[in-house]
Amino acid sequence: GRLDCDIGWIVAVTAKTKVDDGRWHTVALSRRPGDGGVRLYVDGRLDGEGRLNVAGRLKAENPRAANVVRIGFTAPDFPRPATFFQGAISEVRFYQRRLGDVPADIDRLPSHDPALRSRFLLDGATGPRVADATQPARTMEVRRGMAPTDHRMQPIVAGFVPGDATAEWKSSEGRLLLRIAAGPRPLRFTVWLQSDAATAAEPALAASSAVAASSAAKSPEVNRPEAPSLAAIADADRDLTALTRGGPPRWPHALDTHVAAGDDRGPFAADVFSAPETNPWLAQLRFTGLDFFADGRIAVCTWDGDVWLVEPLAAANGPSNGPSAPSLRWRRIASGMFQPLGLKIVDGRIHVICRDQLAVLHDLNGDGEIDFYRCLNNDHQVTEHFHEFAMGLQTDAAGNFYYAKSACHGIPAVVPHHGTLLRVSPDGARTDVLAVGFRAANGVCLNPDGSFFVTDQEGFWNPKNRINRVVPPGAGRPGFHGNMLGYHDVTDASDEAMIPPLCWITNAFDRSPAELLWVTSDRWGPLEGSLLSLSYGYGKVFLVPHEQVGDVVQGGLLELPLPAFPTGVMRGRFHPADGQLYLCGMFAWAGNATQPGGLYRLRATGRPMHLPVRLQAAESGLSLTFTEPLDPASLDVEKVQVRRWSLKRTAAYGSKHYDERSLPVRRALLSADGKTVTLDVADLRPTWCMEIVYSLRGADGRPVQGTLHNTIHRLGR
Repeated sequence: GRLDCDIGWIVAVTAKTKVDDGRWHTVALSRRPGDGGVRLYVDGRLDGEGRLNVAGRLKAENPRAANVVRIGFTAPDFPRPATFFQGAISEVRFYQRRLGDVPADIDRLPSHDPALRSRFLLDGATGPRVADATQPARTMEVRRGMAPTDHRMQPIVAGFVPGDATAEWKSSEGRLLLRIAAGPRPLRFTVWLQSDAATAAEPALAASSAVAASSAAKSPEVNRPEAPSLAAIADADRDLTALTRGGPPRWPHALDTHVAAGDDRGPFAADVFSAPETNPWLAQLRFTGLDFFADGRIAVCTWDGDVWLVEPLAAANGPSNGPSAPSLRWRRIASGMFQPLGLKIVDGRIHVICRDQLAVLHDLNGDGEIDFYRCLNNDHQVTEHFHEFAMGLQTDAAGNFYYAKSACHGIPAVVPHHGTLLRVSPDGARTDVLAVGFRAANGVCLNPDGSFFVTDQEGFWNPKNRINRVVPPGAGRPGFHGNMLGYHDVTDASDEAMIPPLCWITNAFDRSPAELLWVTSDRWGPLEGSLLSLSYGYGKVFLVPHEQVGDVVQGGLLELPLPAFPTGVMRGRFHPADGQLYLCGMFAWAGNATQPGGLYRLRATGRPMHLPVRLQAAESGLSLTFTEPLDPASLDVEKVQVRRWSLKRTAAYGSKHYDERSLPVRRALLSADGKTVTLDVADLRPTWCMEIVYSLRGADGRPVQGTLHNTIHRLGR
């Protein structure tokens, strides 16, 4: 209902005053060519201003003749329900100068002004084109939607029953307000709205109803028409308490599936927790978050807005169960949420982070189904832009919640939470911004020292995917992590102005990283205490060996030796009872793992892993520390290849590889315990991107092969 000047998905300037009130208004737009400054006027008053700075963001090759000014009409992909102005336009004028004083009435502007370039009179016009009154050969195209209607706003007719309640109607700017007097007596009444204001004039008898109507005029008086028939309103003063205790189940069917055990001949086995893809509600099962109840049940949320409860039956507790007998029981317990992308159980209650809010789910009658969604916090603002996901949900020991809010795609942020890491207080009363400058941080990892690891995606100002370490700012300013289009006041676009990532991840290695998590289970043997990274893009799980050198953290990624999952894995948690890693994921945007969704258990089998759990870059060389000893005889420098390359961070999308070159390995030394190999690498220096490929042999004779991508910010001593 407000005046708006918009250039596609690029930038917009919006006025403040609502003009959809059924009255005629004179509106004007004035543009300053030098810096793109725009002012919007409503009835002669300045009502909004901003800058339409589109330099470098519109295709310069478009001919001037193809540029179009649309008045009262947007592109078809703008938000519904209507992409066109619903009302009447009397006249349109274009001036080749900035208007000094904009009058409240367009008729006060002289029609003989030499700067007047076009004037279109639309009153009474019926055809698809209207001639320019200043140059009849020039025409304006008129597109009409619905048939013309009376633009005067119809009154709102409402009332409450019984009419003896201590309340009264007030009218304010075309709205009706019901003011209820404070008092000790509980009030029970029904508020009704007339479905068709035209019937307000019909005679009716309702002595017990207090009726009011608002007109389009901003009058402090309330019109009091006769009430319509209220015979259909039964039990208007009924007690609604029973409705606050939960209702009957909406999804009473429990659906049984099985667990398909994975191949356990290697160090890891992936069990598939089959989902009820065929279900009575045709619900899609694209999983985006999971957590465990104390009794072992699993709560999972889906991209489409559902929450499911998964109960492992007795057969699911062991890895050897066959597919013939059901071993999982699924129940749909909630629906209708807005793109949830994280779930956490706190004090036995499910918390879900959605695009519009952090919600707490309540089962009011103990039947296992959710009856009430309580909004704990909705500070993060929501626009119509598709890209502003709210991702991941973690808590700390104090009960604070953490999640990441994505920025817009290729356009500047418009709300304060675009491209940020956020903390919400346990009571939901406060939100703090901990870091800025993200593009699409798919998940949050809370570290034991109170810092965080947050991934981000390749895009504008992000030359490649990256893993960021975030240190909470304390009383200072949030740290900046590179995306100039996020919401912040950083104007220095140099690389030195951003906090460097733990590592840059090239597309071939992981095209879309998701959440990171720590191995907290002793069932994973030598990997306990290590960091893992999940891959939405390829459906893989990576080990993240890293180190801290001075004030910077650096490291790399190595793929775990197991087949890729058929869907993008985004969220994971270690089960508090069986100590194994449970994963869930989906396919919804660009990725290689295209199965719609999946729920999995990744087990460490206890077999040798032969993985590098530590990576160090020092002046003396590169050191890799493995989970098991290596065979000294396999340390052939020809079996290790190292190369490096650089990237360029710009406003463009992504970056190609620059200055790529191989680095000869001159010598390889093995530690006394056989687990650490140190590589003497020629011309070893800090680099944004490095690849280490090795083909060795373990002391047990097993092949030890892998590819590691890493970043070096600083060489240790």
